[in-house]
Formats: sequence, structure tokens, C-alpha cells
Amino acid sequence: MNETDVIVIGGGISGLIAARDIAAAGHSVRVLEARERVGGRTHSQPVDAETGRFWVDLGGQWLGPSQARMASLVSGFGLETFPTYTDGRKILELRGKVSRYSGTIPRLSPLKLASVQLGLNAVRRAANKTDPAAPWDIADALALDGRTVETFKRAKVRSGAARSLVDAAVRGVFGAEPSEISLLYFLSYVQGGGGLMNLIETEDGAQATRFVKGAQLVAERLAHDLGDAVLTQAPVREVVQRGDQVDVHTGSRAFRSRYVIVAMAPAMAGRIAFSPTLPPDRDELYRRFGMGATTKMHLVYPEPFWRGDGLSGEVVAPDGPVDLVWDNSPHDASSGVLLAFIVGDKARRLAHSPAEERRRIVVERLTRWFGPRAAQPAHVLEKDWTSDPWSRGCPTGLLPPGVLATFGRELRAPFGRIHWAGTETARGWAGYMEGAVEAGERAAVEVLDRS
Repeated sequence: MNETDVIVIGGGISGLIAARDIAAAGHSVRVLEARERVGGRTHSQPVDAETGRFWVDLGGQWLGPSQARMASLVSGFGLETFPTYTDGRKILELRGKVSRYSGTIPRLSPLKLASVQLGLNAVRRAANKTDPAAPWDIADALALDGRTVETFKRAKVRSGAARSLVDAAVRGVFGAEPSEISLLYFLSYVQGGGGLMNLIETEDGAQATRFVKGAQLVAERLAHDLGDAVLTQAPVREVVQRGDQVDVHTGSRAFRSRYVIVAMAPAMAGRIAFSPTLPPDRDELYRRFGMGATTKMHLVYPEPFWRGDGLSGEVVAPDGPVDLVWDNSPHDASSGVLLAFIVGDKARRLAHSPAEERRRIVVERLTRWFGPRAAQPAHVLEKDWTSDPWSRGCPTGLLPPGVLATFGRELRAPFGRIHWAGTETARGWAGYMEGAVEAGERAAVEVLDRS
């Protein structure tokens, strides 16, 4: 049986960060990753176009200016980044009407604009009272956790158009409908990311910066430094604690360590068989943790022709089937790429349709917004994260009402010799690469303090 001081389950950014810190402290470590690759919910793919090769991100891809841990990591590896393209006017389709606008918030009537602003102010005030590291400890945690974002939206946002914009924002951030998400979970998530506007803005917000060669390169560099300690195609099926040792079984192989760090989304971690079994509260937390539904579709063109039309490539279309679009062209604009997001209920429904039908629907919408040149993409690359067997969704985990306030304390609490990482366990920027780094560092410290 293979023996190491620490086993990390999960080769995404969070697990690799934990393994890096464990190894740097002089302890032996083994990373077990189910996929044939590292990176988790970051997944970069090359595109060979007539103008050359470039990368697109099928998973997480953006960095924000306040994400200090990721900034340090990227700088240390010498990775190239560039600003997301934002020049030009944006497009809004709302209730069948297409319009163009500048700035963050679409051009609406004064009454509707006031409704949007009132809703944003209500979110900000409520989020400011929340502690993202321990939202279950605030005074009205149970009351907030008993409501959904949908009920909050209906109480605070009067305009139907403004409500639609809130829906688009929530879907874009969570890959879910407002009716699915606990208000307490939403507010703590928003507070941990610096506010709702910070999460949805491109320039100076969470979508500000992209990687020249894809975000997965971060995980690949971490794995390279760990060398043979990283084992892919090793899905963990069972974790058994006996005395001062932990045995980890992949089905075909067994590994032994003194401690284990599980660096997976809670929805996936709950599928591992633990012996002894997980405490009832943690089991209940995992059973109710869902995942957002997101399909990313990249449509590649010979050039970013929309820029010549004075458009940024950004679209907000709350009535769907495509909620959001960004210009995802390479840094040198050698090709044009429009990135279409299908999220929430629409992603779940369209997941049952043939790929050709999904592509036809997306191309039809892009042609409506950008004209006939959008009708003939040279390449189409699609990733439906709900069908990914080792994620079952993206971008982040979801909690419905009645879970976080009651069972949230279990999120990071060690279970015997088992500790927990993964972006959903972060004390800030949960759901983002920044949160993944923070969670990995924290889990490593917990284990090192016991070693």
C-alpha cells in the first residue's frame, strides 16, 4: 500500500494549492484526481484557426482586481494575462426589444432604472450585515435562510424589467434561478466577492482579466511542480479512518496517509463512501448542496467583426435562451470569439436537446444581435458542465433555503483526520479561483498545525 503523510483528493486549484503548501513544509503528499487532467472546473482548450493557435476557457476564466492570492500566483508563474475587451456599446434584449447601451446598467426609463437601483441598494445593505466566513452566526441568519432570492427580489424590485435584469445577474453568477438559492447563501456569497456589482461588472470587476493561454495553466503549473505526487485517472471511492491512519481507495488501488484533505465541491464529496460515516449534520449539508447549471459555447470567427460596428460583444438577454454573451477573442484579436452562456433552467432544458439544435439556437440569437456575419462560425466549442461526471455543474455549489444557517458550521469542520478544501469552503470569494486558493491554503495550515 502506498503511504504518504497527506493525501489530497481533487486536483483542481484548491487541492493543488493545499498539496503545494504541505510539500513545502517538508511532508510527503499525494494528489488523487479522478479526471485525466488537473484543473477541476478550469478547462482550457486550444483552437487551431487559420491565423494560428489560441486558447479558450470552457470553465472558469476570469480574474478580478481584488483577487490578491490569484494575482500573486499568476505573477509568480509568469503567466500572461490581458484585459477583457469592453470598448463599444453593449446589447440588451428585453421582452423582444433589442437596444444598445453604454456603461454597466442598461438604458431604461427613469422609473425602471430607479427600481434597479433600489434593488441593488437593498442587496448591498443586507449583504453588508453578513459575515461570509460564518454567515450562520449573524443575528437573523435563520430568517434570511428561510427566504429565497426570488422572494427578496419580488419584495424589493417592483419593475418587471428590473426583475429580469436581476434574474440575468443571478443566473450569470450562480448558474441557477433566484428561486433556487437561499437568501442567506446569496448575501454571504455576494459579500465575500466585494458586492453584487463587483461580481457582475467586467471592467474593474470580477470579469476584468483573462489568461492568454487559458486559466487551466495555473493548475498545470502547480501540478508540474509537484511532479509524481499527482496521480490522475484515480477517482476516490472510499475513505476509511482507523486510529492514526486513513486509507483511501480508488477501486483499483489503495493509499494510506496520516491525514486527508478533500478538495472537491460538496455535491461531489458527498458521493464518497466514508467509514466511519459522516456526522449527520455534514451528511445533510452534502445531500442538499446542489450545483449551478452552465453551458458555455464559444463561436469562432475569422475576426471580431462586431468591434468594427462599435460593439463590445457583450449582451444581456434575460428572456433567453442565451442569457449572456462576451467577446472572448484572443489577446491579439487574430480571430473573433463570442462566448454564449446558457444558464439555470435553460441550460438544464437544452441539455436534453441534440448539440446541433443548441448550436442552431445560439447562432440564431447571435445573428439577431450582431448581424449576418454571425451566422457562419468557423468553429464551435461547447461545454455542458451538468454532464461532466466529476463536477455535475458549474460555476459553483448552491444551497436552497433552510440549510446554511442550520448545517453551515460543518462546511469546514474537520472530521477526524479529514479536512476540507475546495472553493465552496472559502471564507471569501467562494465559487471563484481566488476562493479555491484561500481554501487550499487554509486546509494545509489546519493539517500542518496537527503534524
